[in-house]
Amino acid sequence: MQAMHSALLSVIFFNIRINHKSNSLLVTTRHLFFQHLAPTSLSPLAIEIVKAKGVYFYDIAGKKYLDAISGINVSYVGHCNPFVVKKTYEQLKTYSHLMVYGELIQSPQVAYAKALTNNLPPSLQCVYFTNSGTEAVEAAMKLAKRITKKNNIIAFNNSYHGSTQGALSLLGSEYWRNAYRPLLPNIWHYDYNSQAAIDGINVNTACIIMESVQAEAGIILPHQSWLKAIAEKCKATNTLLIFDEIQTGFGRTGTLWNFEQHNIIPDVLLLGKALGGGLPLGAVVSSKENLQTFASNPLLGHITTFGGNAIACKAGLASFEYAIEKKIFATLNAKIKLFERLLQGLHSPLIQAKKSKGLWAAIEMPSPKQCIDITNRCIEKGLFIDWFLFASNNLRIAPPLTITPKELKELFTILQTCLSEFE
Repeated sequence: MQAMHSALLSVIFFNIRINHKSNSLLVTTRHLFFQHLAPTSLSPLAIEIVKAKGVYFYDIAGKKYLDAISGINVSYVGHCNPFVVKKTYEQLKTYSHLMVYGELIQSPQVAYAKALTNNLPPSLQCVYFTNSGTEAVEAAMKLAKRITKKNNIIAFNNSYHGSTQGALSLLGSEYWRNAYRPLLPNIWHYDYNSQAAIDGINVNTACIIMESVQAEAGIILPHQSWLKAIAEKCKATNTLLIFDEIQTGFGRTGTLWNFEQHNIIPDVLLLGKALGGGLPLGAVVSSKENLQTFASNPLLGHITTFGGNAIACKAGLASFEYAIEKKIFATLNAKIKLFERLLQGLHSPLIQAKKSKGLWAAIEMPSPKQCIDITNRCIEKGLFIDWFLFASNNLRIAPPLTITPKELKELFTILQTCLSEFE
């Protein structure tokens, strides 16, 4: 898997001068990147980006890339959105960090929580802001155990919920789990859309944590009848139904929240990625009664220093306000129809299958190597795409929701060109 990003890209070095005593040493940002930043793989792309705007970002040589993955579903209103930048800067001039989360009234937190809950059902009216989606997952696991007084948890094969020890215990792949054992006990993994998952829920189950669309498995949709049966079994056994909408939230699948498409309301909703408008932010959303359990026995049942940071909340709120004011969520259908038409118009003998939901697609290639080769070629051509963690032979397409029809056509034109080169 580490070879997935083995792109042999030509990058022009950005020279900076470091003076040490009387000696001048010419080094590069690229050199410092490899020397001082901890790696996540042995072959990072290592493209030096100096600017981003709208659906594009630019490297040190001035080369332009169309961002077709939105930083993994983060930058849904585009990069450096002027409205978001203005509102965030206003907050930056006021205050950033004051005190650990929950002790002081900070208007960006309050305003954002109110804006979110205004667009959620009555049972999801209380927000606990965290640093990230992963921390939201950790908090939700604790919350389920506190509320139900049970400790068995159900998760799914090929699920992704983060990389911390608890979230990793939920993660549905032994490839990533094995090196960090022992993990948390009493977690049971089942196949998505399986009867075994329904049967596995019982009176000893604290919660079931599931993506409302399996993201890193390559956009696997839940069967409506299966999801309904899961919800009914949870209610019958006093099991919390926790939806991880960290990737699907904020319009990615065509509606503000993906669960709206299934007429099923989770007991707990987990948010992240797009939530912060490009800054680090996650959230656990549930009822006031449920989240009140963190306040006593023990006191500070979940605590975070930087969760709900004022700057991040302001950026997230500004992005959300912009999307609502510009009717981005309300007018997605026309853009999605064009997206689907362009996707279906892609032709290549390499394409094994195409899956999509909203402005989100997985294009299956015969092998991970071919997927890597095409990804690298697209990047060389100025189209920034990626693959899926548990479906590494699938190209990932998930542009900002603000992408224009013209930019969508540009995206698929470059992709078609690159596919044709490998036929």
